Amino acid sequence: MLLKTSFLLSFAAISSLCFGQKQNEKPQGIEHVIVIGVDGLSPDGIKKGKSPVLHKMIENGAVNWQVRTVLTSASSQNWASMIMGAGPEQHGIIDNDWEIDKHTLPPIVQEADGRFPTIFSIFHQANPKAEVGVVYHWDGFGRLFQKNAVDYDKRFGTEDSTATDFIQYIKTKKPALGFVHFDHVDHAGHHGGHGTAEYYQSVAKADSIIGKILDGLKDAGIMDKTLVIVWADHGGVGKGHGGATPQEAEIAGIFYGKDVKKGYTIQQQVYTYDLASTIAFVLGLQQPYAWIGRPVKPAFEGYAEPENLWKSAK
Repeated sequence: MLLKTSFLLSFAAISSLCFGQKQNEKPQGIEHVIVIGVDGLSPDGIKKGKSPVLHKMIENGAVNWQVRTVLTSASSQNWASMIMGAGPEQHGIIDNDWEIDKHTLPPIVQEADGRFPTIFSIFHQANPKAEVGVVYHWDGFGRLFQKNAVDYDKRFGTEDSTATDFIQYIKTKKPALGFVHFDHVDHAGHHGGHGTAEYYQSVAKADSIIGKILDGLKDAGIMDKTLVIVWADHGGVGKGHGGATPQEAEIAGIFYGKDVKKGYTIQQQVYTYDLASTIAFVLGLQQPYAWIGRPVKPAFEGYAEPENLWKSAK
């Protein structure tokens, strides 16, 4: 029996060395996850706008340029999907008219407050003493998550005040999970139009703000233990969005920081609801069965692309 046990342990050790980390293990060393959500930020905006911070994050991190949103490509259903690990068919938030007490499609599962389980609620249930905070520019974001799952919940009227408060929050509380939402890029898309000078200027402003958040993480002394994710809810065409076009329904997902591959383009097909699943993965959480998202494991050191990855025909 002792010989058999020793053989099995040796085989496991050799397998680990040969094949890298097991796919059901989480990356090591990530103690903080910070999500920076920029409403209406398109891949085109990042590529053509003045965005040196985002480009540096991409050069030193991992990116997927074709993250697919849920439809319609509008705000509420996509912000909800990001934090709920599922789509409108599951969580029931189908448009911007949704309210907790006014909707047509109930969630397939719900918590005590009537909302579908979010990354905030499952993290809080698993780690009730861990610090979780949300700061947002668009007041509609605040209706999407369980209030008893967060320690800090603030809304501000400008991108600058939102950033200032979130950075101060990082420095004082060093949250295990922090989420910030900015709305000004979407405003520029609706006012001036996507692909215009006004739009690209708003992207440059977002880039500057993101740089300040990264500086805040360094000042707080937690950058070397932090995973930073930049995400968006949709892109746009002209002065609108909501349609089923790549310009509207594809965004860039950027991963940067602890345990992230450097200069890597993610091949795995990624959907907006994979954000919550990825956070659950790196924080060692078991995601609810009702979620349909999958973690973006190839973004991290030691994890390969899926073996059954479907690649487009050449």
